[in-house]
Amino acid sequence: MARALVDIRILQREYLLAISRALSAELDLHDLLRIILKASVEFVSGRAGIIALAEPENETMRVAAVYGIPHHLVDHFAPLVQGLPYQEGAEQEMHKELMRRLKQVARKSDMGLTQALRLPLIGRGEVIGLIYVFQSGSYYFVDDAESLLRSFAEQAAIAVRNAQLYQQIINEKQRLDAILEQSADGVMILDPSLHIKVFNGALSHMTGWPAEAAIGSHHNDVINWRSLKTESDLGDAIANGWPLPGAAHIYVEGDLRRPLSAQYLEADGAVISLGITYAPLVDGNGRMTDIIANVRDLTRYREEESLQKTFISIVGHELKTPVAIIKGYAGTLRRQDANWSPDVLDESLAVIEEEADHLTDLINNLLETSRLQAGTFSLDISEEIMLPRLAASVVNKFRSQTDKHTFDLDFPPDYPPVNGDERRLMQVLNNLVSNAIKYAPEGGLIQVQGAIHPNHVTVSVADEGIGIPEHEKPRIFQQFSRLDNALSRKMEGTGLGLFLSKAIVEAHNGRIWFNNNDGPGTTFTFSLPRD
Repeated sequence: MARALVDIRILQREYLLAISRALSAELDLHDLLRIILKASVEFVSGRAGIIALAEPENETMRVAAVYGIPHHLVDHFAPLVQGLPYQEGAEQEMHKELMRRLKQVARKSDMGLTQALRLPLIGRGEVIGLIYVFQSGSYYFVDDAESLLRSFAEQAAIAVRNAQLYQQIINEKQRLDAILEQSADGVMILDPSLHIKVFNGALSHMTGWPAEAAIGSHHNDVINWRSLKTESDLGDAIANGWPLPGAAHIYVEGDLRRPLSAQYLEADGAVISLGITYAPLVDGNGRMTDIIANVRDLTRYREEESLQKTFISIVGHELKTPVAIIKGYAGTLRRQDANWSPDVLDESLAVIEEEADHLTDLINNLLETSRLQAGTFSLDISEEIMLPRLAASVVNKFRSQTDKHTFDLDFPPDYPPVNGDERRLMQVLNNLVSNAIKYAPEGGLIQVQGAIHPNHVTVSVADEGIGIPEHEKPRIFQQFSRLDNALSRKMEGTGLGLFLSKAIVEAHNGRIWFNNNDGPGTTFTFSLPRD
């Protein structure tokens, strides 16, 4: 009998040692709890078991693992977990309440449970969980079952604590990965050999490189500068000893070309401007372990910068011309030594008036553009706007200004009136006819035609000029956009006419478009709703 008891003790110790080794190797909390609970129940030949873990934020316990209990009966065991806090030294009184509740649970679950052991999982002096082991029928726990489980629970508590810490690390890593991935800025992490370890979605969108293709590649293969705006790049900085102790971040800015590949939607071969800030990550020994790169897309900024330069250049030139003409004629007329005839006076004053009107139109266009950008652009809507009448007025005005062009005005007799801002619609027609004359310098026919459709009306202005090259079409309605050819460079204009025309038409719930004619020239058309 004594020998049999010794053999059982040896088997229990070996079992405990094997379980302890398994606990030390397991870091997945769910699997670990399953191992602990199964071992606890089998260790004392129990029927079923529960592990409840503490929820520090609301000071409650939640069932985290079950063994030997059907899932649809687990809710019945809630009274054993809630409202029975573990208190060292008062567990004897708690055990009586536990057994009373167990009888109620046993009736509801119909599992025939008769006994319960409850042991704490204590980590760093705090109860992080409770192990419940249940017995059924006429079976009883051996006298030292609690002491045997207590030594096992101590090992289990350490394992649970380690698994929870590991899970927190995993959760924090997932959170940081999500932050990096969802960041609006490009983020890239390099190892000391400049191979890419992290490449987020924003950077993929900027560069056209998918993350799976970029990760593992060398930095210079992905960030292959076409031109630099700073004195050096990352490679030059490292060659010069960066990072030195206490070294600041380095900033590199330049243009690079996205790869051209039909396989990736973002890889279109376009040139983009990037600004990259590189920060070294250094360990306790002063050795660089990683380089963290924060990447900004500066393409829109560069476009705005170019636009500002274009604005200053164009506006400066366009404002200077009428002012110079007005000043010249006014100075000539003020000469005291001249006796100008009435005809010369009338002609000179007419030029001054015409250039003043030109200057006013130029300033108005700039003000309208400013209102558009500020969001204060509005319409003065009136009813019964007769577009044929407006078109005739515009054609008559320009007919007197050119002897190279002929005009054809063609509107159906039943062309309906529309609701709109008469002054601004006149501005659209002025811009379209003015451009037709300007970009057909050899002359030719300019046709202004109207058409009626079920829900809208259209007005078209067709010329026999130089047309619009294919590569210029995407930007024809952009502000300060002008055709890049020798003719346009000789022509006056700010490049605001079509930009404002598009804004005015769209503010009327219409649209504007263009197409090159089958023969020479271009046709611009805008539509307005009939209602």
